[in-house]
Amino acid sequence: MLKKIITAAAAALCMVTFGAFTVYSLDCTCRGYGQGREVDEKNRPTGAEMFNNEYGQYDCYAMFDDDKSICLTFDQGYENGYTAPILDTLKDKNVKAVFFLTGDYAERNPELVRRMIDEGHIIGNHGWKHASLPKLSETEAENEIMTLHEYVKDKFGYEMCYFRPPCGEYSEQALAACQRLGYKTLLWSFAYEDWDVNKQPSTDAAFERVSTAAHGGAIYLLHSVSATNAEILGRVIDSIREQGFELSLPTT
Repeated sequence: MLKKIITAAAAALCMVTFGAFTVYSLDCTCRGYGQGREVDEKNRPTGAEMFNNEYGQYDCYAMFDDDKSICLTFDQGYENGYTAPILDTLKDKNVKAVFFLTGDYAERNPELVRRMIDEGHIIGNHGWKHASLPKLSETEAENEIMTLHEYVKDKFGYEMCYFRPPCGEYSEQALAACQRLGYKTLLWSFAYEDWDVNKQPSTDAAFERVSTAAHGGAIYLLHSVSATNAEILGRVIDSIREQGFELSLPTT
């Protein structure tokens, strides 16, 4: 029985071999992140707080320790014609955001990437092929991050420092690897089903959902492929500000 317990526990750990010796290192269990719907008295998701408490040592954040600021982030899997209008709204409202790029997006949309940089937004790393890091070997995971890092650095003269795990999938080992490569990992404390272009929420329902989720230190995950997001963004920004929050870039 004891042997079975030890075997089960070891199965969740990644192995590192030194000569004839095998050493168990960090947990490599693939986990899927979600902030959940439970919130505290400040409307802050308890799931995001739990993630920070468990993985903050690896420079990972699902929410910032800030009572006044909210950070808007956009995942850029592919271009659907709405990124330029989103950038127009952000410029008009004097708001800076974080755009997480995949390799394919960076290659296909250099004009938009250059505009993001020139207008003061942060470019983040979403993986060269949008691959789940916990499902890769250490070498493959490093290549997934650094291939895009070097491409953006060479093509745009920009050095990225924030990473968002594709599909929200992570492991302790993957988070530690990002930190080792000089990255901070940003998850989110708000997201909703905005990514399905064939099933877009109504503007009124989406506005209500997004604006009422506001909380200090929030990291909003939005997708730029969403027609609804492009339409409601200006109203959302106004509502967030009316609630007493500032919109800013990462505070860490």
